[in-house]
Amino acid sequence: MIPTEKIYSSDNTTYDQKSVSARLEALFLNNVGLVVTREQIIAAARNPITGKEPENWHQRLSELRTDKGYTILSARDWKTLKPEEYVLASVERREKAAKRVRPTPATWKKVIENAGHACEWREDGQLCGLKEGAIDPIGGGTVKLTPDHTTPHSVDPNSDPTDPTHWQALCGRHQVMKKNFWDGATGKVNVIAILQAASVEQKRQALSFLEQFFEKRSSGRQLKR
Repeated sequence: MIPTEKIYSSDNTTYDQKSVSARLEALFLNNVGLVVTREQIIAAARNPITGKEPENWHQRLSELRTDKGYTILSARDWKTLKPEEYVLASVERREKAAKRVRPTPATWKKVIENAGHACEWREDGQLCGLKEGAIDPIGGGTVKLTPDHTTPHSVDPNSDPTDPTHWQALCGRHQVMKKNFWDGATGKVNVIAILQAASVEQKRQALSFLEQFFEKRSSGRQLKR
């Protein structure tokens, strides 16, 4: 459910929950229906003792949607929002996908070695290649590689924890991007998210394809008449 009015949160609470995920969950639950900004999210995610900003806050935000079933709107869901503005639409949670499995330590070690200790995400034929511990020039923060199912979890939750071919290493930014491409509740491709992430040239190609597709459908109806 999309709110009828755009109202910004003024929340500047220092959240002291033990994990980044728990702190972000508390932030959104305290501001249901209100616009929460990137700056507020980072402030809430920050370690309350050390003051350190976690490099994986954007991944934890994505997991609130995919793993916990919260409907957190972004600019691609509600056009009134600007980039890096978010709204928890409701406290109600969608049905979650099956419980996630993770690779064994030995499997993960092999995956990392095969990946050259770098993110394996490919886009337009280009490898991300960000190394563990590097600074992400786009998303910011220190790169931390984490295991990802080569087949989306929402489609096949039964990846083998002992088989390195079932896993890949992704940086936090591309973990989030991949999760946005798949609806964790339905297992269906999120076409709009994919198009938004596509390059301008890819958008033009998609537009050309759709124009031809609907032109042919329209012509077919006229012939039947």
